[in-house]
Amino acid sequence: MTRNYSLQTRLLHNQHKFDPVTGGVSVPIQHASTFHQQDFDTFGKYDYSRSGNPTREALEEAIAELEGGSRGFAFASGMAAISTAFMLLSKDDHIVLTKDVYGGTFRLVTEVLTRLGIDHTFVDMTNLQEVEAAINEKTKVLYMETPSNPTLNVTDIRGVVELAKQHQCLTFLDNTFLTPALQRPLELGVDVVLHSATKFISGHSDVVAGLAVVKDEELASRLAFLQNSFGAVLGVQDAWLVLRGLKTLHVRMEHGQKAALMLAEWLETVPAVKHVYYPGLAHHPGHELQKEQGYGYGAVLSFELESEDAVRAFVDKVELPVFAVSLGAVESILSYPAKMSHAAMPKEERAARGISDGLLRISLGLEKPEELIEDFQRAFAAIEKSFT
Repeated sequence: MTRNYSLQTRLLHNQHKFDPVTGGVSVPIQHASTFHQQDFDTFGKYDYSRSGNPTREALEEAIAELEGGSRGFAFASGMAAISTAFMLLSKDDHIVLTKDVYGGTFRLVTEVLTRLGIDHTFVDMTNLQEVEAAINEKTKVLYMETPSNPTLNVTDIRGVVELAKQHQCLTFLDNTFLTPALQRPLELGVDVVLHSATKFISGHSDVVAGLAVVKDEELASRLAFLQNSFGAVLGVQDAWLVLRGLKTLHVRMEHGQKAALMLAEWLETVPAVKHVYYPGLAHHPGHELQKEQGYGYGAVLSFELESEDAVRAFVDKVELPVFAVSLGAVESILSYPAKMSHAAMPKEERAARGISDGLLRISLGLEKPEELIEDFQRAFAAIEKSFT
């Protein structure tokens, strides 16, 4: 499309607005695993669906456009996307990454990449001096997750990108929590943007998917080679589900972050809550930075209770949120990082990152936020009675 429409409009009005063959207002699902070649010497655009499929390609083009990249890649899961991106590295290379990283990424870096001779250093990525001090002559990637999971720390993306350029490193950024609706890291100089599209991008708890986007054409070619080599590609039915979810991304994120701010502000008034982690709160240390480098604060927050016993009591009494692994869906999802997203991280490692046994994370969905707060209020009241 020639006009410079907003992301909100481009989610619906783009090159895949309708099928040019039939006029259908939905991307066709092409289930073919292989494609007939008309010419013995010159194959067509598609030959085998691992290497390219028109339905998956539609999603890859959509996410590339939304992130402002040259090429997108759709994978079987978020971890498939992250793992494949890390295969840009070689033996003896070194990664500097944020210490409060998703548990699956922690497991990959500490238990898989180390066996391949790829070393790592965890740092507080809110401290650029600590990031720079960890970089050595073997460092090839600076890995960001911002806001971080589950303590919602905010990294200075431009600052890390500048360090990377000084030391000839690539930058990776997990943009799952904010999506291109609220943060576009390629615009800030990041090399590879990664998503668990299972979460907000698809948004309905009905698909597992991962996405990667790059701007540099040479880097895109290298990642395309790896995607085809490893073959952890997204199936066409799932690609179609993610495309369908994308259409409502903006309105879901808009509602979710309004609800998150309402809940965060209310939780700060609850005596049983020790701390609330949400960058949308004005006193959050990353509030101003996030305002400057993004377009919002997201629909995820965490809050800390006194102990695991308090968490158990609260989860038992609350009614509306689903208590489950994952986030970013139309229903609010309450999670317990110590036993869910960060179960792969040893207890002492969690403690060092502020992930206590009293920490709960919630992803806000499309419920009426006032009713969610009322539900929490009843749960806290019931807990107070049981402990007195």
